[in-house]
Amino acid sequence: MTLSPSDISFHLLLFLILILHHLPPSSAAGGHWSLLLPAIGITAMHMQLLPNDRLVIFDRTDFGASNISLADGKCRTDQNDMALKLDCTAHSVEYDVSANSIRPLTVLTDVWCSAGSLAPDGSLVQTGGFNDGDHVVRVYRSCDKCDWQEIPFGLIQRRWYATSHILPDGRQIIIGGRRQFNYEFYPKRSSSEKARSLPFLVQTYDQQIENNLYPFVFLHTDGNLFIFANNRAILFDYSMNQVLKTYPQVPGGDPRNYPSTGSAVLLPLRIVQGIVAVVEVMVCGGAPKGAHLNAKNGKFDGALNTCGRIKISDPNPEWVMESMPMGRVMGDMLLLPNGDVLLINGGSSGTAGWENGRDPVLEPVIYKLNYPIGSRFEVQNPSTVPRMYHSTAVLVRDGRVLVGGSNPHECYNFTNVLYPTELSLEAFSPSYLDPTANGLRPKILSTMTRIQYGKKVVIQFTVQDQLDRNSVSVTMVSPSFNTHSFSMNQRLLVLEGSNGTKVVGRLKYEVGVTAPPSGEIAPTGYYLLFVVHQDIPSEGVWIHVE
Repeated sequence: MTLSPSDISFHLLLFLILILHHLPPSSAAGGHWSLLLPAIGITAMHMQLLPNDRLVIFDRTDFGASNISLADGKCRTDQNDMALKLDCTAHSVEYDVSANSIRPLTVLTDVWCSAGSLAPDGSLVQTGGFNDGDHVVRVYRSCDKCDWQEIPFGLIQRRWYATSHILPDGRQIIIGGRRQFNYEFYPKRSSSEKARSLPFLVQTYDQQIENNLYPFVFLHTDGNLFIFANNRAILFDYSMNQVLKTYPQVPGGDPRNYPSTGSAVLLPLRIVQGIVAVVEVMVCGGAPKGAHLNAKNGKFDGALNTCGRIKISDPNPEWVMESMPMGRVMGDMLLLPNGDVLLINGGSSGTAGWENGRDPVLEPVIYKLNYPIGSRFEVQNPSTVPRMYHSTAVLVRDGRVLVGGSNPHECYNFTNVLYPTELSLEAFSPSYLDPTANGLRPKILSTMTRIQYGKKVVIQFTVQDQLDRNSVSVTMVSPSFNTHSFSMNQRLLVLEGSNGTKVVGRLKYEVGVTAPPSGEIAPTGYYLLFVVHQDIPSEGVWIHVE
């Protein structure tokens, strides 16, 4: 049979369609980077956003001199410091997001590898550290002339590489730390309060590697804690000191916590009829078994490219595994206002620790959790700055993600090293901030800034282009404390609508939602509230839940 030219063209077109249909989905690059400050004077090992749009940033104090002086000729005298007994440089700064400016702060004792939580009143309560700082609690309340306040014996046990989480009553629980198989609370209810044993941290402890440091901790909506350490997890009743459930080991059994250093996130909590029916945790990246000892001996194993999702609310939960576009160790996972997950920073081989990481991953990845498996990861435009060990990232109110840090050396080292100490601060703007999305972006006109559990909240907003009423949602994001590839207290809630979206004027709309029902679902304190339209969030508004 002889085919005509038109038949050949048709079959060729059909053949190409079939090929394209069976190709794996491509990852679309997006987002853009901007340099905010070439140097902030310190490397950003820890970061916390405050409710006045300022960032507290701090580093360890015993690196030696930083690149920014303390204000007004101040100096810090510390006979316990291992580098400088008299130090006139700052190891903490406050960054003003709107002014793009920094102010040096004075921290007296060593905050190296510490933890923190934003208290209900909006102050940062930071716990532990190293050397003379390991039992110290520090409080920072932001104002133009505010500085750190230190409480020398605020902690019962030494806390170094511990994790902190805010509880429904506003206190914080501090879990673990190097060779600490216990937990405690701050503030204390009485002077006789003791630390409580947590055998799970013994069971997940490897004496050679200690792969259970900075455990991943999330408050479940039932008021208990999900705690992940090494490659296992439990549901824990901290009040009764009782393990309620043991979850399956992550498939493959590879470690995910420091120094293997993957990251984890509590996926968005959707409130329907006053409850959250599905509570899900996602753990991504890290380094395979043996990688840390290999790195110390000069062999840098490839990072894990797997993510696991587990519905911790299910009666018999199982891990569902997915593959990222690339392996990533020392990466950060951040919840974006529209419910997407951003994976950013890190390397593709080695582990955390001094000089142990290699091959920076410059491209962020956005994870679309509601897309079908196989099409959820989208590779973004790359940075030009390697962000390796001791890098940080936080979401700010306008929807950008601020990125700083990277120092895999025991002191500040800018020359003749693979990855020089990095003092810059830059911003990653996801594609929802592209100018082409301006017409669809909501702008909040008014809302209540203090809301009570279970009460109605009315938000008025405007959208310049045509509004799709079926694609409007309201989200709340808690400001997290970020260090060592984990954002403590990170939480995003999708609020329940009460009356849909109404037109109240020209290009002016009103949406009614219901505040979270309890402190187990949303601990009291400050949150950023966003209106999201067609996956494009407004600028956030600070609210206080009480």
